[in-house]
Amino acid sequence: QVQLVESGGGLVQAGGSLRLSCAASRSIFRSNTMGWYRQVPGKQRELVATITTGGSTNYADSVKGRFTISRDNAENTVYLQMNSLKPEDTAVYYCNAGVLYYSGIYLSPGDYWGRGTQVTVSS
Repeated sequence: QVQLVESGGGLVQAGGSLRLSCAASRSIFRSNTMGWYRQVPGKQRELVATITTGGSTNYADSVKGRFTISRDNAENTVYLQMNSLKPEDTAVYYCNAGVLYYSGIYLSPGDYWGRGTQVTVSS
């Protein structure tokens, strides 16, 4: 059974930090590029960060230098360390498996999504 389960969201003040975790089924974790996306009401879901099976990472410009994505292949878990949080980072954060790239160019998220975890940053 394919599963992606996010945790670690919450309420934090601006300038603070949170670490999100996504525990994945082994069957989809080991061979897939993993990603974090976020969505606020009324807006499209947007890419935050991705990490390949080899550890190559990619970030949205809005989070570069503040967020770090990593993966633990032994635990089938992907993390998103978020530092220097801003109120505009407030969103529901979703884990995704199977992110598609072609020749290094981002194409689309994969087919597998978690249910999301709420991150709220107060000013």
